[in-house]
This record gives sequence, structure tokens and C-alpha cells, in this order.
Amino acid sequence: MQVLLVEDDRDLAASVADYLALEQIQVDHAYNGQAGLTLATENRYDVLLLDLMLPRLDGLTLCEQLRGQGVDTPVLMLTARDTLDDKLAGFEAGTDDYLVKPFAMEELVARLRTLAKRRSGQVRKLQVADLQLELDSRTASRAGQPLKLTPSGWILLEALVRASPAVVSRHQLEQLLWPDQAPDSNSFKVHLYHLRKQVDKPFDRALIHTLPGQGVLLKDG
Repeated sequence: MQVLLVEDDRDLAASVADYLALEQIQVDHAYNGQAGLTLATENRYDVLLLDLMLPRLDGLTLCEQLRGQGVDTPVLMLTARDTLDDKLAGFEAGTDDYLVKPFAMEELVARLRTLAKRRSGQVRKLQVADLQLELDSRTASRAGQPLKLTPSGWILLEALVRASPAVVSRHQLEQLLWPDQAPDSNSFKVHLYHLRKQVDKPFDRALIHTLPGQGVLLKDG
């Protein structure tokens, strides 16, 4: 899961990010609403975690602007306000859920996981050309033939399919495989080579393409 946290309290933000990392949830962080707006529009996230009171652009306005741009990523609003009027204002702005400070980290994780599932509604299958990924069973097939993927191969393939046809940088892919520190450069090449053997080698046309200096993309043709 990839989460954007927009929170100006640096101590709280660090605590949240550290805890989510233990839950295998990756976090990008912005300290003000304007920076959060930029990250949210330039990247794909499973959930946006917004503080209500933010410098430069408050959480409600940030949420309203994202919804106005057609961004349908679920929003979990963090707030010290728990009145009905405040919540109604948040829902009207496009917030999906509220979590009142102070909160338990376990509850935060549970809410994030619930919202992440809601992002694609009832869709639990991703498809590009004749390649299909079944998210619930974590299985993949191409032209009806099952693909034997390693856990690392699944991570790479899901990232490429979700981004398709956009390019995913090597750094982004390495961060997914090794959140703490990437090993030597050969390791990534080996993982990508084995993924290509499964996804492309048995078939007439390649779906996985490398753009030197840019990254990797998955597209038909």
C-alpha cells in the first residue's frame, strides 16, 4: 500500500510513518497543503491521509481541489475536531472517513486498509492487453496461461500494470522491492529478467519495455 501523509506536526508525522512502515505501508510525506496537492496530483496513492489544519492550504480545501481535478483516491482526514458540523463539512468536501486525534495506530492501519480496498470499488482484477492480475488470489495469467511469479515478481508486475502505460522509474521499483536500502544494481536487473521470462518470453509480443534513463513501462505494442 502506498499512502500520502500531509501533516505539519513533524513528530506525529514521523511516528505515523515509522509505524506504517512496520505494517508494510509505504509513506510519502508533505508538511503543508500545497506540497500535498502537488504530490497527490503527480503520483498514484492508495489512500491520502490529510490533517485538517495545514499551512498554505487546509485539509478541506486540499480535498475539494483534488476532487475537482477528478482524483478519486480515498481520503482519511485527521482532525482534533469531532463535532457533527465539522464532519459534515469534511464529507461535503470529499472526505471518505475521519479519525479524531489522538488515535490508536492500530485503528489508523485498519481504516487505511479498508479505504485502500474501496479505491477501485468492486474491481479486483487488473488487465493490460491479454495480461490479467487477480488481486484477491494474487495470481496472474497471460492469454489464459498462468504465470509463475515470485513475490518480488508480483510486486514489480502489479506496479507496472497499475501505472500502465506510464513509465515507472527504476528508483520507484527498487523502493517497492527494498524499502530500506536497495542491494547492488545487479539484483534489480535479475528480478526484471525473470519477470520478463514469465510475462514476455513465451509470447509473440513483449509487454515490458525499458526506456534507458527513464525506467520501465508495461504496454501493448
